[in-house]
Amino acid sequence: MVGHISYSVMPDPLSIFVPTNRRKLLVTAGVFGAVIALADWWTNPYISLGFLYLFPIMIAAGFLSRKTIIIVALLCAVLDFTNLPKNETLVHFVFSTAGFIGTGLFVCELIRNRRLVLQHHADELGDQMRRRQEAEEQLNVLVDSSPAAIVIIGSDGKILLCNEAAQRLMAPEVQPLPGQSISIYLPALQQALHTSSPAAFRTAMQCTGQRNNGEIFLAGVWFSTYTTVSGPRLAAIVVDLSEDFRSREDLSLEYLLKNSRILMSAVAHEVRNLCGAVLVVHKNLSRVKELHDNEDFCALGSLVQSLQRVSALELQHARDQTAAPVELKTVLDEFRVLIETAYRESEIQIVWQIPQPLPLVYADRYGLIQIFLNLARNSQRAMLSTESKRLCVTASEEASQVVIRFADTGVGIASPENLFRPFQRGADSGGLGLYVSRAILRSFGGELAYEARPVGCCFVISVPALCAIEEAVHA
Repeated sequence: MVGHISYSVMPDPLSIFVPTNRRKLLVTAGVFGAVIALADWWTNPYISLGFLYLFPIMIAAGFLSRKTIIIVALLCAVLDFTNLPKNETLVHFVFSTAGFIGTGLFVCELIRNRRLVLQHHADELGDQMRRRQEAEEQLNVLVDSSPAAIVIIGSDGKILLCNEAAQRLMAPEVQPLPGQSISIYLPALQQALHTSSPAAFRTAMQCTGQRNNGEIFLAGVWFSTYTTVSGPRLAAIVVDLSEDFRSREDLSLEYLLKNSRILMSAVAHEVRNLCGAVLVVHKNLSRVKELHDNEDFCALGSLVQSLQRVSALELQHARDQTAAPVELKTVLDEFRVLIETAYRESEIQIVWQIPQPLPLVYADRYGLIQIFLNLARNSQRAMLSTESKRLCVTASEEASQVVIRFADTGVGIASPENLFRPFQRGADSGGLGLYVSRAILRSFGGELAYEARPVGCCFVISVPALCAIEEAVHA
């Protein structure tokens, strides 16, 4: 904790007019004045030493008030023994008094102004120190309360400073981190410290780290280098990305399995159609008596029947277990971040018409982003050869649904009736993008449809509002 600091006039080491010298200087001025008065009386009328009273006046003026300076000046003028005629004595007294008073007041004001300047500098310095202490206290609170690990590493690779989060992340319940080598926990930072250029730089990276118990974790690191009189140093902010990495990989696996089920359903549907046609042909050929005893014909019949049984196995579509209440505006903002750079490079204008606020919807957040990306990429490809390049994304509340429309100025759709059929001729990736997107939407009660437009094409995404789902459950 930082204690209270009081501030006073800043002492000047080059000046004798300091409070500690007050008594000494006043005594010196008094003795000096008495010596001058005695010497002036002794040498009178041969020589006048009255001008020497200027020196004790200048010495004493730094500590006397204006009134006292005037009185002392009058006294020195009276003690100024001269051998002038009587008609000139008064003039000499007036000029001596004026000179002594002027000199004393000048020195007094000079010392006073100097003290005011020093006081002003002391106040400024005190204010700066207070603000610096407040900033340091706020910075200490910020660093200590930060959930991210913060470390400062010296040129020898040893940890100089760290916060509590760094201790918990790298070495919980063991000896403090300061003084230990960062290479034990984050070898990549040790390497960055020794391979960095002389100029300071800032960058970020992902690397693996190791706790004191040998556990490996994925670290996200933001660090910068700087130079001190003790050599180069490195300051880093470290966060543990292991949980995010596991969640992302689990989510990717889940969607891989989900899309595989959807694709298997599409393949089973196509196989079932083929098997149906082959079975009709087989039944017709079975009327030919000469083929009844043919082993190849019998084997073909068994094979067709087996394929028909396999294709008849429907994959049951359970309600999506990952669906949950979703704030659609946030999802659209994330989607906007994902596509705006690519669209800007393609010189495509995006018009966003998203009202505030939108009701919560019941959906799969990750699935919605994948569907939005698929539609945006389709629109981007459709507008490569058109003069007008514009994608309009709108959202509105219609009945118990929230409807999102993707309308572009692309080349349009030649055969809308075949849009959502898989394995179309000439379609990219077998024409599975729209088929899978609609299947994902239907898994949590949504729908994907095509809306005819005079120019370009428009896809409509309907997502059930959360309030409608809750009303249906309570009903």
